[in-house]
Amino acid sequence: MKDMDRWLGDGGMAIIEAIGAAFDGYGDGWATASWTPTQLACNPHGYVQAGVHSVLLDAAMNFAINASLDGRDRTRSTLEMKTDTMRVANLGNPFTVRGEVTRLAKQVAYAEATVKDSEGQLVSRATGTFLLHREPPST
Repeated sequence: MKDMDRWLGDGGMAIIEAIGAAFDGYGDGWATASWTPTQLACNPHGYVQAGVHSVLLDAAMNFAINASLDGRDRTRSTLEMKTDTMRVANLGNPFTVRGEVTRLAKQVAYAEATVKDSEGQLVSRATGTFLLHREPPST
């Protein structure tokens, strides 16, 4: 498993911290974050916009994939992503985020991620397909 400790917190993207999230754990093929939405994540009425869910879910899937790759291999881009929002997320309420790899192939990876409220109810979820960058083997 790759050492991803330096990416804990904002995951290397300032937007993650700005919307109130922080990555707090990872393992081989998974990553977790805590999220308490800030005003930046919300509309004027205090509801988190669907696009903000997508940003965080995309980051969780990327983190999970990168944690499962060796050496300098990494995700290159998100090829496809589908996001569903089932419940309202409000300003200041705590949530947990989890990304998991569902399949790792040579050139692409597949993953899913969820956001759950403090009672464990599903708030949003996503699935995605990601292009991988693989370092050539050294000779």
